[in-house]
Amino acid sequence: MRLLLATRNKKKLVELRRVLAEAASDVELVGLDDVDEYPESPETGLTFEDNALLKAREAVQFTRLPSIADDSGLAVDALNGMPGVFSARWSGLPSGTPNRDEANLNLVLAQVADVPDEHLGAAFVCAAALVWPDGRELVVRGEMRGHLIRAPRGDGGFGYDPIFVADGHDRTTAELTPAEKDAISHRGIAFRALAEHL
Repeated sequence: MRLLLATRNKKKLVELRRVLAEAASDVELVGLDDVDEYPESPETGLTFEDNALLKAREAVQFTRLPSIADDSGLAVDALNGMPGVFSARWSGLPSGTPNRDEANLNLVLAQVADVPDEHLGAAFVCAAALVWPDGRELVVRGEMRGHLIRAPRGDGGFGYDPIFVADGHDRTTAELTPAEKDAISHRGIAFRALAEHL
């Protein structure tokens, strides 16, 4: 079966392909760069689930392929769950801006600078949607709880990975191997759940 992963984020595409390849090996995975281009709508939903469905429905509409899309981000307890759905654009820099991930990460660190360590709880959240050309839809959610640290550590992963330590671990998600991260990550949890329905 040919399945579209509706993303242009190359790092996320590598991660999602890795997770889905392990869980659904008979699926041919393609990304948005592998299909005819279409005008992507902005993420206007107020929840991860809204945005994932928006992207997956749009992908099916333009490609007629069964499509998976996700919306994911960091929810910081002391920031009332923010940056949440705005995680990728928290610093206000446009997509494609060099060092946008670093600017987003630094802004979150500045916003929690006066928050005591014991209140730095956070979660990575992922909503993943699967939409079929016949109109069937499925949305699943994965969460990885943990806490923030004060200074980035590690060269792996992307986004907020260098400042997030998952519960039960002492290394940031940027210090984990890809296999270690996939086993516990919000996207790994969500995409393994979706793979059961492929």
